[in-house]
Amino acid sequence: MKTIIAAALAAGLAGCAVPEVVQGRYVVQGVEADDMLKLRAGPGTGYIAVLGLPNGTEVLVDSCDPNGNTSWCRLTLDDGQGVTGYASKAYLRKL
Repeated sequence: MKTIIAAALAAGLAGCAVPEVVQGRYVVQGVEADDMLKLRAGPGTGYIAVLGLPNGTEVLVDSCDPNGNTSWCRLTLDDGQGVTGYASKAYLRKL
């Protein structure tokens, strides 16, 4: 019976998006030289860009969640201004 319950739970959780544990300091990296990483109001391209982050910008990542083919991270700028938003994890490198 325990095996059946465990299998059912595993099957039910298989489709759930689980937040990644990624807290810490990161730096923006890999953005084209003439572009900036867009800090968005929410986790996806459908949200407005509130700020552009050039390569080398240091940020504090709170969490990352998969959304489609992209993992979106909730972050705060590491400059003491308290600006928060979401950016693609593909352009963040852990310090």
